[in-house]
Amino acid sequence: MITETDMGKNRDIENNGGNGGTDKLIEKFDRLVEKKGITLRDADNFKVMENVFDDQTLLALYKLVNKGKISAIGGSISTGKEANVFYAEDGDGHPAALKIYRIQSANFNTMGEYMAGDPRFSSIRKSKKEFIFAWTKKEYANLIRARDSGINCPQAYLFDRNILLMEFCGDRETGTAYPQLRQAAAGFTKSQGEEIYHAIIADMKTLFNGASLVHADLSEFNILFDGEKHIIIDMGQAVLPEHPGAVRYLIRDIKNINRFFSRFCEPLEDEAVFKEIVGAERMQP
Repeated sequence: MITETDMGKNRDIENNGGNGGTDKLIEKFDRLVEKKGITLRDADNFKVMENVFDDQTLLALYKLVNKGKISAIGGSISTGKEANVFYAEDGDGHPAALKIYRIQSANFNTMGEYMAGDPRFSSIRKSKKEFIFAWTKKEYANLIRARDSGINCPQAYLFDRNILLMEFCGDRETGTAYPQLRQAAAGFTKSQGEEIYHAIIADMKTLFNGASLVHADLSEFNILFDGEKHIIIDMGQAVLPEHPGAVRYLIRDIKNINRFFSRFCEPLEDEAVFKEIVGAERMQP
């Protein structure tokens, strides 16, 4: 909990508006970083990205630093359509990934398609801020479900508002993230590609039956490769099987994977993969 001694009254922080409010938060954040001995790499680049580090995000970061959950914040790992991912270190100094959903510039309408119909989040408010907070919680919950079912995905550590702290998937010595499947595949042999293809199909089946999830955006862009095995990432949009769009999303995921791996092997028919994943008696595409 943020104390008045460290930061002033919470209501004053949350009511700060415009660049002046953000500047004050940055100053307070700087003081806390110095006080706690936090390593802040690429600080200038880190703070000028106003569409990422608005007052809500800085407040959430402040809370995590103040609680000792983050000991270092580094440079950018990736920039996606809805979020930015930064290298970080957790409270024990272990490498981590800090994912920050952009409140102001996120595509509210596109994201809403995946949230609507999910009974876990049916009561969320309609404001963009509350929606993004719920989306962050949704990705955290989805990662937990996937990991618990045996899927090789980042371990989720914690979330606060629009921030998700999770396992860093990359070289821990250099801080370099593992390549996307689309990049790593350039070095695959046909037999290796075929093996990975069947492993991903098996994961889609486990995700559906073990975690009760459909990824809903699975492609060579949302799968990493660590040199030995694949890692499924970006689970914010994943939906439950009862979601009204689940069948459509699953078919799209199947088509994406079959298309990509067709360069390495003769992929299974889309319908055969669908029935293998969900069972012929449960759904019909």
